[in-house]
Amino acid sequence: MELYTALRHFADSWGLLGMTLFFIGAVIFAFRPGSRKLADEAARIPLKDD
Repeated sequence: MELYTALRHFADSWGLLGMTLFFIGAVIFAFRPGSRKLADEAARIPLKDD
């Protein structure tokens, strides 16, 4: 049970911080300058005729 307690403590303290930082990074990555053009190109990929 000691391993479970240690992992639970880690998830309660650092896990939330890690997930929050990942979310903030994903939002910054999605809204960075120049990403609109790349997102539009990626959205058109399924509609292209090869």
